[in-house]
Amino acid sequence: MKVSDFDFDLPEDRIALRPVTPREAARLLRVDGVVREDWRVGDLPSLLKAGDLLVINNTRVLPTQLKGTRVREGQTVAFEATLIKSLDGQRWQAFLKPGRRIREGDTLRFDDLSARVLSKDEDGVYVLRFEQAASEVLNGLHRLGGMPLPPYIRSKRPEDEQDKSDYQTVFARDEGSVAAPTAGLHFTPELLQALRDKGVLFEEVTLHVGAGTFLPVKVEDTKDHRMHAEFGVVSADSAARINAARVAGGRIIAIGTTALRLIESACDADGRIHPFSGDTDIFITPGVPVRSADMLWTNFHLPKSTLFMLVCAFAGTEAMKAAYAHAINSGYRFFSYGDASLLTNKSR
Repeated sequence: MKVSDFDFDLPEDRIALRPVTPREAARLLRVDGVVREDWRVGDLPSLLKAGDLLVINNTRVLPTQLKGTRVREGQTVAFEATLIKSLDGQRWQAFLKPGRRIREGDTLRFDDLSARVLSKDEDGVYVLRFEQAASEVLNGLHRLGGMPLPPYIRSKRPEDEQDKSDYQTVFARDEGSVAAPTAGLHFTPELLQALRDKGVLFEEVTLHVGAGTFLPVKVEDTKDHRMHAEFGVVSADSAARINAARVAGGRIIAIGTTALRLIESACDADGRIHPFSGDTDIFITPGVPVRSADMLWTNFHLPKSTLFMLVCAFAGTEAMKAAYAHAINSGYRFFSYGDASLLTNKSR
């Protein structure tokens, strides 16, 4: 398939720079084949039934946005770094801006942290080795780092203190992501309680969101795109409870594309979830059946992105193109801080 098949025009003013307050007030587009309905996030309990199970990603975002200086031959240059994956605690993959001012072998300083540039790959991903121990690097991130907001927000405004709470879900437990599983940002303690009162079940899994979230698709054909691997865990107990909910007649609702990609990686051809621990680079495009979930709760995604391809695979390409056209014409807000959609799996 051509990547251009997943393009669409999105006005700049549809990109959300802040979440709505309260979060339950965000808009919600329900898509079930050709049927589209406009709701609010706070209406979710009325769209679900007792026994339905929400699979949520409990990853926690690390503050990996750093301001630094490059030191070379007595001259210094200011730059920004976004750490995107820990390789062993001391070595990290990173994006550097402006990267053209940085070379292999350079020493980089981030206040009392320092690192040497080991390499740079064809995607513009650097590998840095910090001089401090892994525990010191982690402590330094919490002291010095800012939230790694997506480029489409950072290009329009700087990260600030409000983002430290706005860009973290209420489910956040297991630290390790460099981007939020943004579908979960809509949930509040009040909404969770309303869902529990309805008899809706919850199950936590962990997928640490990595570099693939930031990288554009640069190829012309989807078969040539390489997904970056991300580490995830589905425990044996979680797998058993998800399977039991489906056997009992409940629908499995993935909260976000990260949760969906993980449980699909742990799923067999019969739709049964198995324990999983390791990296996944699963790439879900139209024509790839999704067996793990009956519904998907997700935000509105970038044109020509792997995530828009995923929702097309899940709910049908023509249905999603029509849904996105409706969302744009109706003033829905897009991307990380934007509105939500609830999609039905066309394969089930």
